[in-house]
Amino acid sequence: MEGAKNIGSELILGIDTSCDDTSAAVVAEGKKILSNIVSSQSDIHKKYGGIVPELASRRHIEMIWPVVDEALNAAAITLDDIAAIAVCHGPGLIGSLLVGCGFAKAAAYAKNKPVVAVNHLEGHIFSAFLDHENIEFPFLSLIASGGHTSLYIVNDFGQYMELGRTRDDAAGEAYDKVAKLLGLAYPGGPVIDNLALEGNPKAFDFPRAYVPESFDFSFSGLKTAVKSAVSRQSQAAGDAEFIKDIAASFQSAVVDVLVRKVEWAIVKKGIKRVTLSGGVSANSELRKRFKEMAEEREVELFLPSISFCTDNAAMIAAAGYHHFKAGNIAGIDLNPKAYLPL
Repeated sequence: MEGAKNIGSELILGIDTSCDDTSAAVVAEGKKILSNIVSSQSDIHKKYGGIVPELASRRHIEMIWPVVDEALNAAAITLDDIAAIAVCHGPGLIGSLLVGCGFAKAAAYAKNKPVVAVNHLEGHIFSAFLDHENIEFPFLSLIASGGHTSLYIVNDFGQYMELGRTRDDAAGEAYDKVAKLLGLAYPGGPVIDNLALEGNPKAFDFPRAYVPESFDFSFSGLKTAVKSAVSRQSQAAGDAEFIKDIAASFQSAVVDVLVRKVEWAIVKKGIKRVTLSGGVSANSELRKRFKEMAEEREVELFLPSISFCTDNAAMIAAAGYHHFKAGNIAGIDLNPKAYLPL
């Protein structure tokens, strides 16, 4: 236990229950991970083809203490050893967020520890520092997940300029909806990514919504185009090759837009550092295309480890450490918010 404390004098316990994963982590000085425990609910929700909020919040209630306990044990510490508790208070599913915030406040009150509130999007941005400790400011940050697709300029901790966001579906949401159209399993992102490896990305000429003169994104039209293609060829809907080609063509359209938008931002803003985060950043084609673009543009690209792409408490603790250092302490009246701009 003593060895764990010596890694960093300021240990932050992070808690994330923003959606369907219950996660707790212990991080030292915003960068050194002592533990990062994630309890997935995929098996619960896959039969419905998407997340059922009520089921998610009930599962969080069951798992929050066991997950926190495991994170503390893995880090070889107790609640007495931490400097603060960082908790995600939004955006996300309000029932799920209530569980995390309620637990964090109760634990903090019992142990007389401060609580810091972390925006989920801010957590994604600072997940980059868990793998790459010395990223220089400013940098461009693309967050692509099931609930968000946003592009920011990060000038420093707490200094974020939103360049663009999705006007409708998030990229990960589009993946899940297309997977459901094709009768594939949930979550759809990894399934479509695997099928696309064997498909023809030029089999279907799906639209790319570049939204001229804007850094915004739009994926609802692409989703509708896939639905139309499936309807036109309903007799082939169960054909393996047809599904692989749909998957590859759909994925190509999503990746084209994400890469092109960031490339425009690099050129127009003159920023040569880029981070990716969010569940979609685990996509093999997206990572490959971003590496190619970064090499061509001579840009520093910081990709997260696959384990840090999806929601996790280590990223909440990483961002929470900076709030703690800045004295941004939340009160016992902290309430979560389903919608919370960064």
